Amino acid sequence: MLYLAYQAHSDLVEPAKSIARHSLELLGALAPGSWGHHASVPIMRNLSATYELVARAGLTHTRPDYRIPAVTVGNREVEVTEEAALTLPFGTLLHFKKDIDFEQPRVLVVAPLSGHFATLLRNTVRTLLADHDVYITDWHNARDVSLDAGRFGFDDYVSYIMQFLEKMGPGSHVVAVCQPCVQTLTAAAVMAAEGNPAQPASMTLMAGPVDVRVNPTKVNGLAQSKSIDWFERNLIARVPWRYPGGGRQVYPGFVQLFAFMSMNINRHYTAHQELHEHLRNGEYEKAQVIKTFYDEYFAVLDLTAEFYLETVKWVFQDALLPKGELTYRGQPVDLKAIRKTALLTVEGERDDICGLGQTAAAHDLCSSLRPHLKRHHMQVGVGHYGVFSGRRWEGQIYPLVRNMILSMD
Repeated sequence: MLYLAYQAHSDLVEPAKSIARHSLELLGALAPGSWGHHASVPIMRNLSATYELVARAGLTHTRPDYRIPAVTVGNREVEVTEEAALTLPFGTLLHFKKDIDFEQPRVLVVAPLSGHFATLLRNTVRTLLADHDVYITDWHNARDVSLDAGRFGFDDYVSYIMQFLEKMGPGSHVVAVCQPCVQTLTAAAVMAAEGNPAQPASMTLMAGPVDVRVNPTKVNGLAQSKSIDWFERNLIARVPWRYPGGGRQVYPGFVQLFAFMSMNINRHYTAHQELHEHLRNGEYEKAQVIKTFYDEYFAVLDLTAEFYLETVKWVFQDALLPKGELTYRGQPVDLKAIRKTALLTVEGERDDICGLGQTAAAHDLCSSLRPHLKRHHMQVGVGHYGVFSGRRWEGQIYPLVRNMILSMD
């Protein structure tokens, strides 16, 4: 009923959005900056701004573009094209291929599967591209995956990481952001124990919940405040039959988004007030910054029910990995098996999603790694997203990541 109620509401407001879009066209204001002869009439500017906010209301379930047509490599700009290196039912190994004639270190960016598309890491990828051959785990929307594809749980996520690394080949590096730090550690341990030649040369874990018992945050508290049965009863829904994944049980992306927004609802309300003001005043560049952010933020994808519930239970409630109790395909996961993969952990001083020390816990767990293969960095003045996006990521954190990869390549 949860998904059907959301879909009914979405269908109900669509006519209003359609009217707003047509009204914008009539006012000559659909394209940014194209106010025509109404630009000098305050009431028309105000009306156009209101119509645009109505037209933008609601969510999209389609992956945005990465919008990285070119990057600067050395002293020249080179073209970037996206190629699917390996496509599996629930995710694609996407390669950002550059027009260069020399090799760079291969890096797999492991994106979170937490309600948003991997395009949320656009800035992370763009920064890495200057010095690396970059791939990303481009996760698919579960509501678009047929029931014939079967289940996709925690172990399957780990398996995808290993398959992607095997496709990239020996000597590759991995950069995991947020939630998948646990799965990435698990994959590295399993590959090391098996002597897999594709085990990563280096592993960078950024703001991830390796051990949520350390300095727990409000997010950790919410995950532990209810039983896993409660999460299943109240947050899991069945995809409507109109979609390719009809009948599949999922944790809807819109539920995750609303949960995130409720934590900072005043900030989002203020941002849309500012957007209206910028549009009304003809401040298009300022308006575009806000619109670009929310175009990404309001693009949501659904998670399979099994992946969501297993992650909540195993990572956030039971902390199986740091306790030494996590298994993969029924076999114990031993982080001591990791002996060759260099480890860099990065945390943000003001991170209110993943507390200080939760990611750094990986160093004690990877006890077989020699000291010179370990490094930790705590970035002053940034919150969760500042660890992998923005000015401090580009200027202070990225050089450390680049140096770690270079030292092991």
